[in-house]
Amino acid sequence: MDTIFNLIYTGGAVVAILFGFSVICVTVAFVKLWQFWQLRAIYQPNLDQAIECIEHHDRAQAKLLLGKQNNPRVELIQAALQLIDKPLWSAGDMATELSRIARLTLNPLGSYLRVIEVIAITAPLLGLLGTVLGMIEAFQAMESAGSQVDPAVLSGGIWKALLTTAVGLAVAIPASLCNSALERRHETVAELFSDDIGRLLKARNDQQPVTTAAGSTHTGNIS
Repeated sequence: MDTIFNLIYTGGAVVAILFGFSVICVTVAFVKLWQFWQLRAIYQPNLDQAIECIEHHDRAQAKLLLGKQNNPRVELIQAALQLIDKPLWSAGDMATELSRIARLTLNPLGSYLRVIEVIAITAPLLGLLGTVLGMIEAFQAMESAGSQVDPAVLSGGIWKALLTTAVGLAVAIPASLCNSALERRHETVAELFSDDIGRLLKARNDQQPVTTAAGSTHTGNIS
C-alpha cells in the first residue's frame, strides 16, 4: 500500500487519475464476470435436447427437459412453445417477441463494457500527457538553472515524467485484454440466443398447417 501511495505522490495528479481508472476497470470487470457466471446454466446440454425435441414435434418431452428452471434460455424456449400454438401469430411476430426476450438478457451483459474500452483508450493518452507536462517542467527547471544545471536533478525530473506513461500503459494493456475477453463472451451468448431463435422459428414454420391446391391442409415435415 505504501508503494502505491509513493507512486501516486511521485507521479502527481495524472497517476492518481490513472489509479482511479484502474479501480473502476477492476470493479466493472468483476461485475461482468459475476453476471456471466450467473448465466452458466444456459449451456446445459438438456436445453439443446429440448430444442431438438421441438424440432421433432415432441413438445411433451421438451417441456419435461426444460422443467421449472430459473434460466433466461429456458424462458426463451418456453415462450416459443407458447407462441407456436398461437395461429394468429405470424413468424415475424414470433421472431420479434423472441428477440425482445433475448434482449432482456443480452442488454445487461453488454452494459458498462464501453467504460472499460474508454479506459483502455484514454489511459495511455493520459499517461503521455503527464509525460509531456513533466518534460516541460524539467526543461523549464534546466533553463532557470542556466549554466549550473545539475544532471542528477534533470534526470530525476525526466524519469518522474516518464513514470506517467508507464503507469498509463500498465492500466491500458490489462483493460484492453479484459474488454476483448468480455466482449467475446457477450458475443458468444448473443450467438447462442440467435441460433436458438432461428431453430425455434424453423420448427414453428415446419409445424404450421399448409393449404394444398385441393383445399386440404397438412403439417409440413411430419412423417
